[in-house]
Amino acid sequence: MQEQSFESAIDALVEKNPQFTRDAYLFLREALDHTQKVVAKENKGRSRHVTPTELLDGIRQFALAQFGPMTMTVLADWGVTRCEDFGTIVFNMIEAGLLSKTDKDQPEDFKGGFEFDDAFRKPFLPPSKLPAPAPETARKPAA
Repeated sequence: MQEQSFESAIDALVEKNPQFTRDAYLFLREALDHTQKVVAKENKGRSRHVTPTELLDGIRQFALAQFGPMTMTVLADWGVTRCEDFGTIVFNMIEAGLLSKTDKDQPEDFKGGFEFDDAFRKPFLPPSKLPAPAPETARKPAA
């Protein structure tokens, strides 16, 4: 029996889960590779399992480096609009045998990782367009 190629496995995933484009799956794989290199560098060259939190941070960094201010537009075009979508893509790839996980990894680990607007839009806004910080509550001197 011939083993299915990565490319044909991705095509099968897109056919089964058309919510996300082929590019979303390919990007996730590249972002994972980027994240693994960062983690290995921080770990003195030793590779290890990447946690969902580390992967989300790596995805954020990689996306910004690849697409800059167009990141949200590109991701939305691929069907990705929140961190949970990355979790769905990861677990679709795990189910297809393209990625591995530990017993502790769950799709819910990707929930609420970061707000897309904060991660991908705000870094490119001019200071005049950033929301004003909330005023600090003035403390009254103790009597």
